[in-house]
Amino acid sequence: MSRAPFRLALLDGAHDRAAFDSGSPALDRYLKEQVTQDIPRRVATCFVALADESRIAGYYTLASASVLLADLPASTGKKLPRYPSVPTVRMGRLAVDANFKGEGLGGALLADALDRAARAEIAAHALMVDAKDETAAAFYRHHGFIALPDSPCTLFLPLAGVPAKR
Repeated sequence: MSRAPFRLALLDGAHDRAAFDSGSPALDRYLKEQVTQDIPRRVATCFVALADESRIAGYYTLASASVLLADLPASTGKKLPRYPSVPTVRMGRLAVDANFKGEGLGGALLADALDRAARAEIAAHALMVDAKDETAAAFYRHHGFIALPDSPCTLFLPLAGVPAKR
């Protein structure tokens, strides 16, 4: 359990991005340098877990995406309409500041992303992720995600089985 309650919010200018350090240079650089360009372009939305009014303990991004029907496992694809691609929501990034690791925040951020995707008014079949390595892929598999047959670091979780909180 986490030592402090976190408040989830959309990233805004009052949040301290400079102090964030997840231990992953690519994830840190994205939050510090790129995300504020992606948001106004509407290519990603960024949600942050705040430890206080401005300190970011973790973040994730969501964007619309699709996956080719042929890339899904046959057992999943046979249950879907024969369109060339299937609409999805992509969680592009998920990171937790090193000071808050081991408190379950990554799982809580993932649960929030799943809830938002399941509640969305625009249809999407699944939440997709691109795991950066095997450790990340194992994290997602632990939470029920299924790897694409030809791309083991690209995983999905069908949203039909995700109970949406209201």
